[in-house]
Amino acid sequence: MTKPVNSTLNTRHSALILFAHGARDPEWAAPFWKIQHTVAARRPDLAVELAFLEFMQPALGETIEKLAGTGHAAITVAPLFMAQGGHLKRDLPLLLENLRQRYPAVTLTLQPAVGDVDVILDAISDWLINSMQY
Repeated sequence: MTKPVNSTLNTRHSALILFAHGARDPEWAAPFWKIQHTVAARRPDLAVELAFLEFMQPALGETIEKLAGTGHAAITVAPLFMAQGGHLKRDLPLLLENLRQRYPAVTLTLQPAVGDVDVILDAISDWLINSMQY
């Protein structure tokens, strides 16, 4: 018997982790939580979590442990960073490699940083241009 393509079993085993830097001020995370809630509302078939590199919880490793423990076999990490600094060039690849070794049954995929996505940069540029009053 073949499972339907849109079955919950098919899609709920995939997850998206929005990955942000973190800060000491909890209000800093408000835009990221808003993005998480918006994506989750638009994709109820997908587990959508938010994780942080430092200062805030949950950490990326904890989030992957939780998702792997509930049967998610394909996890995509989307860095909500504007630029490729040391954290994305060095820290995140090492962290993901360690997590891949810890959870070999889970496929971990890394998206580009949001600052490397042309459609996002275009949207910011459009907003800036349209916000100017002449």
